Amino acid sequence: MNSESAKCIKVGICGFGTVGGGSYNLLQANGEEITRRVGCAIDIVRIASRSISSGDFNSAVNISNDPFDVVNDPEVDIVIETIGGFDPAFEVVRQALVNGKHVVTANKALIAERGNELFTVAQENAVTLAYESSVAGGIPIIKALREGLSANKIDWLAGIINGTGNFILTEMADKQRQFADVLTEAQQLGYAEADPTFDVEGIDAAHKLTIMASIAFGIPLQFDKTYTEGISRITPQDIGFAKQLGYRVKHLGIARRIDNGVEMRVHPTLIPRKRLLASVDGVGNAVLVHGNAVGSTLYNGPGAGAGATASSVIADVIDIARQKLAGLSEPLLPALGYLSVHDDLEVVSIEEIVTEYYLRIPVNDVVGVLAKISSILQGFDISIEAVIQKELDSKTVPIVILTHKAIEKKLNLAIAAIEALEDVSGEVMRIRVETFEG
Repeated sequence: MNSESAKCIKVGICGFGTVGGGSYNLLQANGEEITRRVGCAIDIVRIASRSISSGDFNSAVNISNDPFDVVNDPEVDIVIETIGGFDPAFEVVRQALVNGKHVVTANKALIAERGNELFTVAQENAVTLAYESSVAGGIPIIKALREGLSANKIDWLAGIINGTGNFILTEMADKQRQFADVLTEAQQLGYAEADPTFDVEGIDAAHKLTIMASIAFGIPLQFDKTYTEGISRITPQDIGFAKQLGYRVKHLGIARRIDNGVEMRVHPTLIPRKRLLASVDGVGNAVLVHGNAVGSTLYNGPGAGAGATASSVIADVIDIARQKLAGLSEPLLPALGYLSVHDDLEVVSIEEIVTEYYLRIPVNDVVGVLAKISSILQGFDISIEAVIQKELDSKTVPIVILTHKAIEKKLNLAIAAIEALEDVSGEVMRIRVETFEG
């Protein structure tokens, strides 16, 4: 064993909310087990938080309100950043790396939007910036993509990667409840923030998808090119029609390698009920990955929570501790899994994707309107797979159409033409369909 093994690894935590506190508690609870795995103790020696009292800890832990006290402490080997957001998190992480400290972060927004810059700083200072906990909570999907599947060419991946959105859609499906009612309950239960935009409009999922796609395909982090669409327009009616057609509605992040580039998109999606991904309910997360050698593999588990996320945080700490004890001066693994990135692999526009579509079209209950809609779709080379036409005691009725595969830019033109029809009484609801075959 390396001579350093007699020394303990000293850790500082910046931010002591759910994840920071969970990480501290996990190290205390499983300290003996972790020491046996690593070969030395991992001790928390500094904590910085705006709302914490030194009376809650033993005298060996220094407490501060300033995170820069942690990153500038020469005794700290590894900094855990669980502040969240960009300010002061970005500068805290950057300064820690400049100071030659390894950093573990759970901050998916920071990695997705500023990771390219921070990974460069880490490389220049021969330290590790680890981020397993930034995606899918306790599911070790970063390790699976970067290490376990590294012999594969990843064809595509798709994930339920926001527990709040999945909880809302599950409740809407099981109890025929309206979106707004379930969102209120999600806020009361603590699943959704007071401002739920990041969750229900897909921004949180887009951050996570950006990170996974970069590792899967060896491309730079490109959050600004990830198409993002939320679930606020989904109705119990849509969920009911999807069920009749043999599908469930899930809010997915999808990344796919295609001939002319890479797709990166977050949106509501119809997936066949027989797929395992369709059965992931409540606040759970799941990621389905298809590699050219292994085929499809599914990773399922808790996507949030103190224990689950702390599990990933401390796993990163353990990896770095082992690296230090082995005497490695530089990280063994490239930050995004590739020594060289595909700068020339373009992220394609959402208009370039090819998939099947669910269309719900509100129409006046008159003869001939379905024929006109069918003619428009045919004119844009879009064929129909299935139709549901409901007879209701109302002047306005929904026509539901499931299409065969079509390019999105042609579907957009077709939708505009359909909405211009005199007997179409409102906006067309469009949900993309994915079967994940092959």
